[in-house]
Amino acid sequence: MRGICHTREHLRASGKFDVNLKPHHQGGASDLRCLRVNASHGRIVMANDGIMRGMTAALLASSLAFTVADLTPTTPFARPDGAMTVRLTGVTAPCELVVLDADAKELARAKTDGGEVDLAKIFPSIRAVTRAVRVQTLVDGAPAGAPLLVVPLVSRATIRTTSAKRPDGVASYTRIIGWGDEVLEPTNEEYAKLKAAWPKTDPSPLSGFRLERDRDVIFETTAGTIRFAMRPDEAPNTARNFVELAASGFYDATIVHRIVPADRNGLPFVIQGGDPTGTGDGGPGYDIALEPSKLAHDFGVLSMARNDWPDSAGSQWFIGLSREATARLDGQYCAYGYAVEGASAIVAISDGEVADAATGRPKSPHTVTRAFVVDAPPWTPGVGRGDARVTRPTSSKQSSEKSDR
Repeated sequence: MRGICHTREHLRASGKFDVNLKPHHQGGASDLRCLRVNASHGRIVMANDGIMRGMTAALLASSLAFTVADLTPTTPFARPDGAMTVRLTGVTAPCELVVLDADAKELARAKTDGGEVDLAKIFPSIRAVTRAVRVQTLVDGAPAGAPLLVVPLVSRATIRTTSAKRPDGVASYTRIIGWGDEVLEPTNEEYAKLKAAWPKTDPSPLSGFRLERDRDVIFETTAGTIRFAMRPDEAPNTARNFVELAASGFYDATIVHRIVPADRNGLPFVIQGGDPTGTGDGGPGYDIALEPSKLAHDFGVLSMARNDWPDSAGSQWFIGLSREATARLDGQYCAYGYAVEGASAIVAISDGEVADAATGRPKSPHTVTRAFVVDAPPWTPGVGRGDARVTRPTSSKQSSEKSDR
């Protein structure tokens, strides 16, 4: 565990953990192969075999690293030509800061002794990023602490829409066909004709940068725990909205009010929640603008529910149950994160009995008993956060009932 605090005293002093080290079988020595950590949101156990139980290794690594390397912005906003001042504390050894894109590709690296650091000074190219990037602390070459997000603030391109028919061939809906001067389906002749009439748009100006710690959201549900990683590179404002709602307690005690275990073709579709009223009509009291996310919908992918108008999302989320059924949602709904834990909980929720097939209302809705925010785990250059989007369990039940959605 290089580069992070690992003694019992340091962990207890952090105020976050109650640590008990069981004697190792060989020689009676206490070491981290038999670490027990009681955190506020559960127990983590690493037995003598080195396997962590109770919560994932990624969550433990995130929490432990945070007690040492703490990279925090001095102010959350930086002007386009201004300083991006951050404060790095809790490190005693020489360390480095590295800039990573969404694929964990290294964009820049610089040495630092800690204290106040101007990211714009040590990373001149960071002003040119067009999508959110992560700045990760490395101590003795190992990632430590949650990454810091650097998010460019750019207005959304003009949304392009047309009227289209739903799969039933009767009902109409507003279909998104492009952003700015870009058509989502370049080979579609009808859309190409519509594009010819679009007024030209100017590039959106850069207003500055938002600096914030990378966060995950955890749902404790009656079906189990689900942990979500955010994709601010695809939908920075939508991801931030979700994190802030979770942190505020907005999602606590909300039900999963809609489940569609199978679409009209019998394919697993979605589960939906995030409405405090439990009716499917409630929200946070505001709408957020749809972002042009290119994150593909799939099992475990987190996206925003909305009405027909593109900019009508607020707090209601949905989770995809299969790529086959949700692929048609790409470009139409804003995907902004994905589950890294909780595949069985997602399936258990979707396996509930449906009381009303037309609305997807479950007979006995599962509940998000508590939602809270935690630091994202450290990112390793070339690797990323060390976990991945969950996949659908092969043994999961699939309903034979079909929906009209």
